[in-house]
Amino acid sequence: MNIREHLARRRPLLFDGAMGTYYGHPDQRVEQAGIDHPEAIAAIHRAYLQAGCRAIKTNTFSAGVDAAFGDTARAAAYIEAACRLALAEAAPFDAAVFADLGPAPLQTRRTPAETWQVQMELFLQQGVTNFLLETLPGEDGVAEAAAWLKQRCPDAFLLVSFAVDASGSTRLGQNGKDLLLRTAALDAVDAVGFNCMSGPGALLALTQSLPPLDKPLSVMPNAGYPAVLGRRTVYQGKPEYFAQKLAQLVQAGAAMVGGCCGTTPAHLAAAAALLPEFLPEQAAPQPPAVSRPAPRPNPLWEALESGRRVVAVELDPPGDDNLAPFVEGVQALHAAGADAITIADCPIGRPRADSSLLACKLKTELGIEPLPHMTCRDRNLNATKALLLGLSMQDVHNVLVITGDPIPTEARDEVKGVFNFNSRKLARYISGLNETTLTTPFHIFGALNLNARNFEVQLRLAKEKEQNGVCGFLTQPVLSARALENLKTARRELHGRILGGIFPVVSYKNACFLNNEVSGMDVCQEICDLYKDLDRAAAEELAVRISVRIAREIEPYTDGLYLMTPFRRVALMRRILQQVK
Repeated sequence: MNIREHLARRRPLLFDGAMGTYYGHPDQRVEQAGIDHPEAIAAIHRAYLQAGCRAIKTNTFSAGVDAAFGDTARAAAYIEAACRLALAEAAPFDAAVFADLGPAPLQTRRTPAETWQVQMELFLQQGVTNFLLETLPGEDGVAEAAAWLKQRCPDAFLLVSFAVDASGSTRLGQNGKDLLLRTAALDAVDAVGFNCMSGPGALLALTQSLPPLDKPLSVMPNAGYPAVLGRRTVYQGKPEYFAQKLAQLVQAGAAMVGGCCGTTPAHLAAAAALLPEFLPEQAAPQPPAVSRPAPRPNPLWEALESGRRVVAVELDPPGDDNLAPFVEGVQALHAAGADAITIADCPIGRPRADSSLLACKLKTELGIEPLPHMTCRDRNLNATKALLLGLSMQDVHNVLVITGDPIPTEARDEVKGVFNFNSRKLARYISGLNETTLTTPFHIFGALNLNARNFEVQLRLAKEKEQNGVCGFLTQPVLSARALENLKTARRELHGRILGGIFPVVSYKNACFLNNEVSGMDVCQEICDLYKDLDRAAAEELAVRISVRIAREIEPYTDGLYLMTPFRRVALMRRILQQVK
């Protein structure tokens, strides 16, 4: 079958279902089964073809893992066996065979584009010229691989498909609709689509929300959602329901439909009986857009936008349920001139009162503008979205996104970090919610470590954060000449607002501890020496003088200040506030 000719005749193309879940042998890779049990793989292909599918995928979804880690010989063996089986079974039905390439592993000896190129070359050697990049969580490497493929084989057909959840986000927190539209704009990509993670109803709703596309659309949902029965994971979606939704997907504009996890020949046979012979002349009308209320005010961001210098003061949340000292400290800092209170999210990986819950309390009960920290360590995608929705409902619209300190070594056996995101991906995820879900967008702040030895790397990461939606930075403390020079560089090269970090060192012991045991801190020796042999009162007096001096020095290069309260010494911070406001 020639794919382009088939689609030009406006005939829907029905793909097969998921080879891996249908094969159902968790103790053996489905790629290896093509070598060890070729009859089983051939029988699965045949069953889908007999059900009415006219496009089948090779059993090579994870062969890219071998290619990425340099085992090209193993990947070649899998691909050779898979192509032989699929081509032989497809020929009597005049069906198309698609080379199935799953997500390329990251942080390996090969980039995603290089991993896909290795596989593409192996498939081309076997005579397969239709390619499916599927279940992708992002677009890294897609443009490069697509351009390489068309240069190597101009007649190749490339379909790129992203895996999205019911909210339309990938597992990396990227907006699936945006990914699809950007990929559709690539000249070397022939078709785009969605597959996996979601059932047919969710992908139908997402399809209906798409603008008109100038390239064919593919949609391959899961057979509902998984359930665990005993030791097996099963999908309980019924073939009749699945088939109805695939027919609706065609009416909504999908030119190619099929199945992903949990789908069987029965699901596709039911779909084959319901699909129209020809695609509709135009997609079904889209549901009317839902009007949203006007965005609510954001006093902190509005102050920054107006050019007024702001001061945010960090106060660590309590480690118990006695909230009174924290609230009293917040009120005292606010009365002294703090424009916002920033609240750490379980600093150094140890549990404290939740920063977001405290932020909601400050906003709704005290009318004080909060800036809660949000780490990537303790929440998965679902928990992160739920928390962001709750914050927005409580009129908290600024967050500081940070990767987060690791769990302390002694606790790692009992407490596990999640790290679904790093701070850049979390920022991108929140930006996606701003565009698709939220009435009032979040303004996203990031951290900037001025004390890093390799500051050029920090600057590069900061620029990536800006590309992903970060609009401002809170810096690590400026307590050395090197940090000041790095701040000047950041001012020249970054676009976002900068709140310069001020940390009042309170003793010589404190200075030594910061230098040796706290990541991201650098107290120059000159400042350390000034604290030798000082009592508490004298040390605090010195801390005020140094903090005020640094605040004046960094003023030309910042849009405000970020003051960090040591050991909950609120009275000390009030003295500094009174002199820097």
